[in-house]
Amino acid sequence: MDTVLMHTCCAPCSLSCIDPLRSEGIEPVAFWYNPNIHPWKEYEARRNCLLEFAPTIGMEVRMQEDYGLKDFVRAVAADIDHRCVYCYEHRLAGTAKYAAEHGFTHFTSTLLCSLYQDHAGIVQAAERYAKEYGVEFLYRDFRPNFREGNKKARELGFYMQKYCGCVFSEQDRYQKQIDRDRAKFSTL
Repeated sequence: MDTVLMHTCCAPCSLSCIDPLRSEGIEPVAFWYNPNIHPWKEYEARRNCLLEFAPTIGMEVRMQEDYGLKDFVRAVAADIDHRCVYCYEHRLAGTAKYAAEHGFTHFTSTLLCSLYQDHAGIVQAAERYAKEYGVEFLYRDFRPNFREGNKKARELGFYMQKYCGCVFSEQDRYQKQIDRDRAKFSTL
């Protein structure tokens, strides 16, 4: 294996994965497929940061452009609290399918670097779709590189997102402020 299709959620997370893979002699090919990221300006900022960064390190990027707001909301509306399962499965299924259809023998994901995501759930989804599409899932625990990757991203001036991507996680991020505002303005 010389290359691996690397599902890439954003440029900052890719920094936790690229050097470790390259140190093993594996060249990552970034794959942008993130129909979970909303609103549009957030999607655009993350995508554009990756597209601007990749050429500076000689990394190829493949795109499957799909904003996907309506489809995402329809898919998770009945069980918003467990939306992450759908999110992992949908993106990793798309990555495994793309890998199989475009001659890649292996795939991985930058999601494996996050200290905030369900690592076991990501691995389970990746293994499931690897079998379904007949490609290998290249597992690496990139979490030990997370803080250093984020530090480097800040030094490089990358766009640094404040939530995982979906509108519901954005609400979770701001919930304390929402509650404070509700209390403050309900007394007026």
